[in-house]
Amino acid sequence: MSADVQFASLPENSTTKASPASGKLAAAALRFGSLLAFAAILVIFAATAPYFLTVGNIGNVLGQSAISGVLAIGLTIVLIAGGSNVVTGGIDLSLAANMGLSAAVYATLIQLGFSDVVATAAALATGLAIGIVNALAIVFAGIVPLLATLAVMNVVAGLELVLTQNTVLPASTDLLTALSSSDGFGIPILAYVLIGFTIIATAIVQFTPLGLRLYAVGEFPEAARAAGLPLKSLVVGAFVASGFCGGIAGILSVAYLSGSTTGSGEMLLPVVVTALLGSVFSRRLVPTIGGTLISTLFVGFLINGFQLLNLPSTLVSGVQGLLILIVVSATTLLRKREI
Repeated sequence: MSADVQFASLPENSTTKASPASGKLAAAALRFGSLLAFAAILVIFAATAPYFLTVGNIGNVLGQSAISGVLAIGLTIVLIAGGSNVVTGGIDLSLAANMGLSAAVYATLIQLGFSDVVATAAALATGLAIGIVNALAIVFAGIVPLLATLAVMNVVAGLELVLTQNTVLPASTDLLTALSSSDGFGIPILAYVLIGFTIIATAIVQFTPLGLRLYAVGEFPEAARAAGLPLKSLVVGAFVASGFCGGIAGILSVAYLSGSTTGSGEMLLPVVVTALLGSVFSRRLVPTIGGTLISTLFVGFLINGFQLLNLPSTLVSGVQGLLILIVVSATTLLRKREI
């Protein structure tokens, strides 16, 4: 199976067709309904938790969301290039495990006496290598992305356990101290890292010919092929970029936790929720980097509000799972109406 087959994501026929006006109305309801839900959550938590909308807490949410935000942006790039079908198109389930192994590599090298430069390069190389393995499995071996990245996730998680012996490897360097510190207003440096990374990713994905080609490959693969675009190379690049994001998130994770983590798998659900939810915050209901940043803040404020109200963490997971069902169902139905 070639990669060209992977992106035949939309059904060829539909038995029911809705008028364009009703389709636009449904899309507007989904888009503005999401924004209203975001605003409602802010109002509810602000009313019930007085500390919720303070500058310090907003900064904390941004800082705490930096790791998941970087991972979600990596997944968004895969969603853009892979298409709307998360089963046969754009999905990377190995991202959270990628972050865990990259963090373990970084912490291990620091413990062995290597410098920040060497540890950073090794962590980023680890992320890139995982992205390359995903790309080879999907594009050249023809494995469905959902299964390929699921298999890679388990392999990577196993390597992390071998490296760390299922323990936290502490690490402390000047770079980690700088990343984990706050500015004069009490805003974590990680918050600025998230904003800066988002600006760079937005500039590349939303405002360059490369970004337009990624959208073309994901949404209109036949047209992209007819136009002579290198489909396989662009998909490979998307998965490699996603792996690189995993390496960056690994370094941020070491800074945030002062060491490696044994619970990186718990990051998978929030990252998938954030990346999928980003579509409903875009004008055309497609994955965008800006939409992913808004959804990162949405999920971050949701988790933070639950923590301030001492609500059980299991409830947060339930809400995140519900959000996936709602977003995927709504966007799928809207796409069927457009056919």
